[in-house]
Amino acid sequence: MRLVTYDAGAGPRVGALAGETVVDLSFGGDMVAYIEAGAPMETTVPIQGDVRLLAPLRPRSLRDFLAFEGHMKNALSRLGRPIPDEWYDVPAYYKGMPDTVIGPDSEVPWPAWTDKLDHELELAAVIGARVRDVAREDAAGCIFGYTIWNDLSARDVQARELPVGMGPGKAKDWDGSNVLGPCIVTADELDAADLAMRVRVNGELWGEDTSAHMHHTFADMIAYASRSQTLYPGDVLGSGTAAGGSGLELDRWLAPGDVVELEIDGIGVLRNTIGQKGAA
Repeated sequence: MRLVTYDAGAGPRVGALAGETVVDLSFGGDMVAYIEAGAPMETTVPIQGDVRLLAPLRPRSLRDFLAFEGHMKNALSRLGRPIPDEWYDVPAYYKGMPDTVIGPDSEVPWPAWTDKLDHELELAAVIGARVRDVAREDAAGCIFGYTIWNDLSARDVQARELPVGMGPGKAKDWDGSNVLGPCIVTADELDAADLAMRVRVNGELWGEDTSAHMHHTFADMIAYASRSQTLYPGDVLGSGTAAGGSGLELDRWLAPGDVVELEIDGIGVLRNTIGQKGAA
């Protein structure tokens, strides 16, 4: 299934894509509750007229990892730093704020306090069950589905924060700093082992990679994150940025009005326009 949250004028509703048509799943507007209920499909109603896709879910939590060695090499080389040895053994992550999530075709707010706004191309897994202390070999069964994540960054702010040693903070946090969409493709319909990933800005290809290059797999991430901690349906785990998936790696920067398209085969295209600076 290709699940969406949509608005046809009466507020958010849970739906699915049947080709280009949105069908209502007669469940209300809470995708996390829908996942918890086992994703029922008893009643479907095609929706006519104007339909706007929203973020497919409001995550219970956001955990973002750093799985792509190519991105690490590209980004750290610009800072004159090697990849830490620990990275190869530890699927480390930081936690984002679910309230910052927006969806496809929404304008990305540009805060007044940053001059270097950057996109990040990521594959994200959505947890589908309440689990704890998951063995790596059992982790695949915990994934409900996959979506695209644009984890935006204020790079100049990030450069000032990281030396403190607490990881990214304000550089990742403002209303609209995380974009999810356009849909959730259920795990039974998508093999995430080798998905082509691309980022285009104003129609120009800026970078491409494949999920096959993830050093840390989603199984590694789930096993690590669930140590002594319960994961819940609707938790989102991000792959981290694919190689070439950010402007930082290229020393190319977004400008107001740019159209950013993140594409992952089997999921679709997550498209957003960058707002005017100071609009956030």
